[in-house]
Amino acid sequence: MKWVYDFSEGSKEMRDLLGGKGANVAEMTRILGPERVPAGFTITTEACVAYMDGEEFPAGLDDQVAAALARLEELAGKRLGDPDDPLLVSVRSGARESMPGMLDTVLNLGLNDASVEGLAARTGNERFAWDSYRRFVQMYGNVVLGIEGKRFEDLIAAEKRERGVREDTELGADSLRALTAGFKELYDFPADPVDQLRRAIRAVFNSWTGDRAVTYRRINRIPDTWGTAVNVQQMVFGNKGDTSGSGVAFSRDEVTGEPAPSGDFLPNAQGEDVVSGVRTPRDIRELADWQPEVHAQLMDILRTLERHYGDMQDTEFTVEEGRLYMLQTRNAKRPAQAAVRFAVDAVDEGLLDRSTALMTIDAAALDALLHPTFGREITYEVLATGVAASPGAAKGELVFSAAVAIEAAAEGRDVILARPFTEADDVAGFHAAVGILTSEGGKASHAALVARGMGVPAVTGAASLEIDPEAGEIRLAGEVVLRAGDRVAIDGSAGAITANDVPLVEPEMSEAFETVLGWADELRTLGVRTNADTPVDAAKAREFGAEGIGLCRTEHMFFGAERNEAIVAVILADTDEERQAGLRKLLPLQQGDFEEIFAAMAGLPVTVRLLDPPLHEFLPSLPDVEERLREAEEAKSADVETLEHDLARIRVLQEVNPMLGTRGVRLGILFPAIYEMQVEAIFAALKATRDSGLEVSAEIMVPLVDYRRELEILREQIVAIGERVGVERGRDYTVGTMIELPRACLRADEIAEEADFFSFGTNDLTQTALGFSRDDIEGRILGRYIDVKVFDRSPFETLDTPGVGQLVRMGAWLGRKTKPDLKLGVCGEHGGDPDSIDFFHNSGIDYVSCSPYRVPVARVAAAQAAIRAGA
Repeated sequence: MKWVYDFSEGSKEMRDLLGGKGANVAEMTRILGPERVPAGFTITTEACVAYMDGEEFPAGLDDQVAAALARLEELAGKRLGDPDDPLLVSVRSGARESMPGMLDTVLNLGLNDASVEGLAARTGNERFAWDSYRRFVQMYGNVVLGIEGKRFEDLIAAEKRERGVREDTELGADSLRALTAGFKELYDFPADPVDQLRRAIRAVFNSWTGDRAVTYRRINRIPDTWGTAVNVQQMVFGNKGDTSGSGVAFSRDEVTGEPAPSGDFLPNAQGEDVVSGVRTPRDIRELADWQPEVHAQLMDILRTLERHYGDMQDTEFTVEEGRLYMLQTRNAKRPAQAAVRFAVDAVDEGLLDRSTALMTIDAAALDALLHPTFGREITYEVLATGVAASPGAAKGELVFSAAVAIEAAAEGRDVILARPFTEADDVAGFHAAVGILTSEGGKASHAALVARGMGVPAVTGAASLEIDPEAGEIRLAGEVVLRAGDRVAIDGSAGAITANDVPLVEPEMSEAFETVLGWADELRTLGVRTNADTPVDAAKAREFGAEGIGLCRTEHMFFGAERNEAIVAVILADTDEERQAGLRKLLPLQQGDFEEIFAAMAGLPVTVRLLDPPLHEFLPSLPDVEERLREAEEAKSADVETLEHDLARIRVLQEVNPMLGTRGVRLGILFPAIYEMQVEAIFAALKATRDSGLEVSAEIMVPLVDYRRELEILREQIVAIGERVGVERGRDYTVGTMIELPRACLRADEIAEEADFFSFGTNDLTQTALGFSRDDIEGRILGRYIDVKVFDRSPFETLDTPGVGQLVRMGAWLGRKTKPDLKLGVCGEHGGDPDSIDFFHNSGIDYVSCSPYRVPVARVAAAQAAIRAGA
């Protein structure tokens, strides 16, 4: 088994095997030449997977690493650990999908007490040699042995205080020598460089299963089974002095997508200094003043790489004594606004065609374009400014730890997570918070990268603020201005922070976004409707491009004091006369609701689902009524008789498992008056809307059908009401069913005899097929099931295609077998999930229906599914 590949053997096509970093470094070596890319080798993801299976290196790996190291030493003309002129290497992770900051890295590996002296003598730079050794001992202890980083940072801070300096770069060789000795007192440092390398490789493998990496994968839907590659690369040094440095450069602005390179760099620093956020870097434009020739070379390389990859590039570079080296490149993670801008510009520039440009966009991330912002006309007091690191605005309570952010989010509170600089362990807090604020770091810092990837607004590098997590406060010029729990607002598009309660303004779609959506509509074959129960939601969805309503839930129309009182009267009535009196109150209210929704969707189809939930959901709880009855009896109130009646009726309606009880079509058969009122209201609204000059198409959907006869009974009732009102099935309306039970999928050919359309209710179909209660699984079971690899994401978020998905396909196939022109839709939450949309496109579905704010996402995802299917 081949576990190790030299950079010269790889290519970008080998991403699954070599990881993204290894494949791209190999490709970059081919494009730019070995003189621009330091040499090295990659240990494959397969080796990591084999290691995870047995927690030991697979057979042959040690020998192959030794052979690859020997080739690298011959190429470099140096040996690892040589006391006179040592070869130093970096050991970096490299998953096939970028996971910034989540996996481990070790730099300057190969130094010990002997080789550091040789490095100092060879370079004539004692400070550089001891700075490199200090960094290695610190990083090795933290990454390989798990020693808390703060213990090292405290020693550095103490040394700086003793020397009376502020920056690490001001510490001389003697200080760095003393620090290295102090670090080595914290653990037993291994002097053998081969042992160092082996243990560093093991640490990178282990980091794949670390908590922060697992959390990041869960959030970003990256399978646990992939493993990470390990890249061993000859070190080049950005910390050799004033003509050396390190940085991160993007081929275009990584926040806006503007066609101008951007990034950060630090003179006399290694790459870890730039991305960790510990030091605030300089803007890449200043590189032209510092080293003009290097800047010109870098700009040319960025253009070359972008043309080659056909995508915006995110690169890391080092300048060693005036010479530029490229360490890695990858397709840039960017917020939705940058992705959209790049796609449009790339087509305009002739770099990409429309289909290819669309495929560079993460459809799920487009949701961020619909985030609120601070209004342009709104005035507020700016407390401080920082780097506009991730777009969008947010406001909430101030918290200072990821744990508190997670706790607050579980309670439904919006929070802003504030940290001096973020570490990889904070990633779960990023997911829980509505915004991120740091006092250090730039656009390329860990905080910025992760926030942009998650679509969370962020302001980084607000240097005027002193963020003190231990005290739970933020200070400005030495004075406390904010404490934990205070309200704060941030604008990640402008880099502003304020303590004012700034109103957030709903976004408008940009011209570039409209262009992308236009391309999507030209390419997709799958229709996109919306789930909307109010005229406001319907109008918003139409604004976002919805082609109709795929699910209008009528039960939401019974909320509100007057309506709830009427429906309760209907449910608790003893006689038909009492029941009809309540229904007469509801009829005009329902009709008015439908008229408003039909008007908002004029010219487009509207699918109305008849009442679905169990009746007890509209009633007061049994304990509440029992308590009120006790109080009435004690007070000898006149309400006792009424409460006794209500209590008896509520007890009769109680069910052991109401979600599988008297609901949906069963409700329509057992209590037909409610459905009759709803159908009459729909038809009356339909006629009134048409009388006003607006065209509308009504689709009446009967939920929870198991048997053909159930739908037949309801269809006959609906048609009879239509004939009485003066509307005709087929011409004015259609009748269909929601397919949400396994039996309905298995007998869909029979049910189709009575239906004009099917709409797959994948939420309940998932519950009934898997035997999961959504509320219970997400609160109790989901996390553990993901941990033990039962599945890698919630089946309520992304469709379980091997199980539930096959039921959908069977239902679609059997239904069309009976009626080839049967209309097929999906109206569960999966209708807005890009991965599920891809499955629906390939399963014969006509349209998906999703929440209004997911409509643009679904339009792009449907186009991408069509592009993939045609590739």
